[in-house]
Amino acid sequence: MALTLVIGNKNYSSWSFRPWIAMKTAGIPFEEIVVSLEAKDFKARVGAYSGSGKVPVLIDDAVKVWESLAILEYLADKFPAKKLWPDDPAARAHARVVAAEMHAGFGALRQHCPMNMWRPVTSRGLPEEVSANVKRIEALWTDCLSRSAGPFLFGAFGAADAMYAPVVSRFHTYGIAVAAQAQAYMARVMALPAWAEWRAAALKEPWVLPQDEPDWPTVLRA
Repeated sequence: MALTLVIGNKNYSSWSFRPWIAMKTAGIPFEEIVVSLEAKDFKARVGAYSGSGKVPVLIDDAVKVWESLAILEYLADKFPAKKLWPDDPAARAHARVVAAEMHAGFGALRQHCPMNMWRPVTSRGLPEEVSANVKRIEALWTDCLSRSAGPFLFGAFGAADAMYAPVVSRFHTYGIAVAAQAQAYMARVMALPAWAEWRAAALKEPWVLPQDEPDWPTVLRA
């Protein structure tokens, strides 16, 4: 039986984007169920699959896994040949640390710069705490790329890159300036076929979430 991934809006749901882009890029087949985050029955529909009532949720027969990082760990165990984590134990530990830091942190960036795939690239002033998040993320990327020599954080595209894919989207959408090495990394992530597929679907979505539109009541669409 095929895996099923329950996700939210492709325009806004950064948590959903992580396992989706990992599975697409790794060539792991799955079916998807999209539930709009603003649906009145969202909790009931997603709650049928997830104890948290939140997306994403991975369904593998009787097994149901929620939380993006837990899904990536499950996939890494189920499909070891896909090498979502590095083979080297030290590099694997580092990749998990970097992914966990993303999962647990950077709240200021998330709040001030919500993922919004259809918003044209338009810069936005960054409060000090957001700038601090940006500097930390850029330092993480630079360190990982220097160690691995790229093209992605730990060589091939993997779980750590998937965790930061929504950050790449945020940096791009809000015109956040980073150094050349980080810019090149972002360009490689955005050049992935999976990225183009997700974005094309996001641009066709009809749902508008005011809380994720930073220019509200204006909705800027590419």
